[in-house]
Amino acid sequence: MIALPRLGVVLAAVLATSCGAALRTLPHGPGAPSADVAAVLAEATATCQRISTLTAEVAISGRVNGQRVRGRVLTGLAAPSSVFLDAAAPFGASYFMYAARGDRATLLLPRDARVLEHGHPGAVLEAVAGVPLGASDLRLTLTGCALASATSATAGRQHGTQWRVAIAEGGESFLHRASPSEPWRVVAVRRVEREVAWRADYSDFESGLPRTIRLVSSDPRRFNLRLSLSQVELDATLGADVFELKIPASATPISLEELRRSGPFGSPSAASIPSSDRPQEPSTE
Repeated sequence: MIALPRLGVVLAAVLATSCGAALRTLPHGPGAPSADVAAVLAEATATCQRISTLTAEVAISGRVNGQRVRGRVLTGLAAPSSVFLDAAAPFGASYFMYAARGDRATLLLPRDARVLEHGHPGAVLEAVAGVPLGASDLRLTLTGCALASATSATAGRQHGTQWRVAIAEGGESFLHRASPSEPWRVVAVRRVEREVAWRADYSDFESGLPRTIRLVSSDPRRFNLRLSLSQVELDATLGADVFELKIPASATPISLEELRRSGPFGSPSAASIPSSDRPQEPSTE
């Protein structure tokens, strides 16, 4: 495997500070029909739509399944659906390594010599990191392009001169500009995954891309995370072998259910998340 630069990474439950300031206040209500929402969305996502690869160091803080977390993960992403994540510890073996291409993912737990192969990317990442994103969705979410294709908008509305909302299957993209002389930006996305509502908020833009992302579930027992991107490099050449893990011969298989029970964050039991819960807007606190 081509080596990416190793970083001091700690991804473990610790006594961490709060996830940060309140989420951005978004417009609500019916607004007015927007005839220009597709053009606005295309302008707001022009930069992220052109990205073919991205590498970054991602600092993570917040809560997953009720546990406070803080860490840094080395991340490599390539269009359309390739991901490499390395949660490497300051000393010794990584906490986990994750690689996905298309609809298959591999997770290696080097410290336990356990491996999960041929898993569904979204299910595996949710079990190990709390967030239900597949390989393509993770790339689009981190770059601000989730639900942001101009062709995907089925309707739009406007709230004054500063806001547009693009409505697509599975969610909404919130577009904002402070004045007519400033560019439109995707500042938030609301989605529903498997009957769970969650949102992504974007801020600290540099060269058209967000450097700070909040991922917040409507159910506070699931996830409330702040991601800060640094050492961002765009469109570097990443060979296919970057997204393949070298599995030690000594590694023994672990099932998805085992990972959910005993992974870094575990999973809430079915009893703690009633199936009758309906999606709610994530808290702004």
